[in-house]
Amino acid sequence: MTRYLADTAALARKDLLLELRGRETLPAMVLFVVSMLVAFRFALTDDGSDAARGLLWVAIVFTALLGLGRAFVAEREQGLLDGLVLAPCDRSAIWLAKLLATLAFLVLVELIALPAFALFFSGGVDVGTVLAVGLADVGICAVGTLLAAMAVAGRARELLLPLLFLPLALPIVVGGVGATVAEDAGRYLGFLGLYDLIFAILAWATFEYVVTE
Repeated sequence: MTRYLADTAALARKDLLLELRGRETLPAMVLFVVSMLVAFRFALTDDGSDAARGLLWVAIVFTALLGLGRAFVAEREQGLLDGLVLAPCDRSAIWLAKLLATLAFLVLVELIALPAFALFFSGGVDVGTVLAVGLADVGICAVGTLLAAMAVAGRARELLLPLLFLPLALPIVVGGVGATVAEDAGRYLGFLGLYDLIFAILAWATFEYVVTE
């Protein structure tokens, strides 16, 4: 177990250092989500409506998709994916490390996006929304990392990832919007937690078979 955690930490640290040096994924995600929020602000006449809160989740999902699309870019461009698979570590540690790195990027982006949303829209951001975003982030990264690994080997990888990811992200959007607009947010938060648990276990268990195909 100690070796597994050490391998995961080393791989996640590698991804974070590459981003800090290259500065490609994080700035693009921040610019994308802020641009979407600005566009939504001028498109909506009622800036405190439930529609505004729903559009926040659209912005989060598509921003996450942008980051997931680059999750395995370094390995693909430098031909390192086979080396990672052949490395003497549990292959699920690769998935967990990518999940943690992508989750870190997404959380950093949301530290800007949520205050921006509160600034642009009169409804603001409450505790239920923050909890829902946190739970949704885990599910998005768990499923998205697995699908990004599947898509990276395909020829139409830029098209394949959205086609695979967006249908599976619909429950996250439903749960997130429900937790944001409903008076009783508890059941929607529970739904998001259950989604995270089920899909994290499935992704962890199947990642080895995905990368060896």
